[in-house]
Amino acid sequence: MATPPTLVLLPEWGAGHLMSMLESCKRVLLSGGRAFSITLLVMRPPTAAATSEVEAHVRREAASGLDIRIHRLPAVEPPADAAGVEEFIARYIELHAPGVRDAVAGMSCPVAALVLDLFAAPMVDVAQDLGVPSYVFMSSTGAMLALMLHLPVLHEAVTVEFEEVEGGVVHVPGLPPIPHEWMPCPVVDKKSPNYTWFVRLGERFMDATGIIANTADELEPGPLAAIAEGRAVPGRPAPPVYPIGPVLSLGSSSSKKESSSGPPHACVAWLDAQPRASVVLLCFGSMGWFEAAQVVEICAALERCGAHRFLWVLRGPPGADTGAGAPDGSEHPTDADLDELLPEGFLERTAGRVLVWPTWAPQKEILAHAAVGGFVTHCGWNSVLESLWHGVPMAPWPLYAEQHLNAFELVADMGVAVPLKVDRKRDNFVEAAELERAVESLMGGGEEGRKAREKAAVMRDVCRKAVGKGGSSEAALQRLSEVLHEGALPKV
Repeated sequence: MATPPTLVLLPEWGAGHLMSMLESCKRVLLSGGRAFSITLLVMRPPTAAATSEVEAHVRREAASGLDIRIHRLPAVEPPADAAGVEEFIARYIELHAPGVRDAVAGMSCPVAALVLDLFAAPMVDVAQDLGVPSYVFMSSTGAMLALMLHLPVLHEAVTVEFEEVEGGVVHVPGLPPIPHEWMPCPVVDKKSPNYTWFVRLGERFMDATGIIANTADELEPGPLAAIAEGRAVPGRPAPPVYPIGPVLSLGSSSSKKESSSGPPHACVAWLDAQPRASVVLLCFGSMGWFEAAQVVEICAALERCGAHRFLWVLRGPPGADTGAGAPDGSEHPTDADLDELLPEGFLERTAGRVLVWPTWAPQKEILAHAAVGGFVTHCGWNSVLESLWHGVPMAPWPLYAEQHLNAFELVADMGVAVPLKVDRKRDNFVEAAELERAVESLMGGGEEGRKAREKAAVMRDVCRKAVGKGGSSEAALQRLSEVLHEGALPKV
């Protein structure tokens, strides 16, 4: 019996990148009709906290029972002179090119493709040298993909900073005009090395065999159509895009509760006692935390929103052993000290309608709960997809990376969120009155919130239909499986 071809994956170490790529390629593995294995190339992350997290994921996948093989790449020294987070990540990954080349060349089975994290796009050269197809995996939005492909065009056409362009808006094919303040963090300053790297990454996307995207045609029709029609890079067709999402690891159930043999998580147990669609979840991702002054503003807003209930996942500032000041910019929050962070008497004054949870919380299970009616989110794409999957409308509070563009798209293009004014010049600070206004809009009877709730419910059905039998994402997955199998080569 012939050895099945393998998909060789090179993810960035962050959970949002690694798990999104793994879950997507496991979907290829399980799609039926074609036999594949997965070979996961593991880089040693630059921080101890990230290393521990990656190793936990690796152990779980190795024990999954699926044909997933682990290949650890030789360690490299991180660049010591990187000026920005994204520059550091891209340069650190690029240093692994010799190890990636040796790993792929030494495979004992046919290689279907080298699947690259977006930050690893320059390694299309490695794939080309070895005669192996290369696919960039886009763990973010179709909007961000359109922007990255179009960024080299913008770089040539716009010689001033984006905030200085006429009208203060940036035009990206397939999207409404983007106010400069909603551009992604890595590209707001054209003098930054982060910006230079993103221009280069966008250029290298164009040299890939294809692009795998964790989105769906119906979720982001504008930017995906612009790419397919050649409007993102005029005069040069982009590689084919395979929108196979939403790809989510939802466990064995996506209903009110994920099945569990043990008692429900304390957050879920609290939600069980709340009325339907009455609770606003505030949760800000694996790296989201706030300074004390911002915590005070949130507390004031929650106290004034007396008609609503809240589940607030509040994390404390990073400690010395959790990645604070790490060269890649990763800052892993600690468990919050509520006595230290919260104003005196806050918990007593809000008892019964506000649950402040100071450590990790099962966000997917919480968003699946019938009691949750709104989500104040940092706009990480995985969190957004989880919210849309369950039809929960949002109030976007972006903090870093591409999240500002995500927030803009959710409000101005998808219509599934109410706007929240974030002061980017004050480290994305939100005043209490503004958060109160957004929550009242999200949960109250106004037109803005009503439209967001209705559109979120529509998107819930769109997501499920896309990945179901005969759906657009299921069809894209089948096309991807076919081209991967056709591209599988004998041992190089």
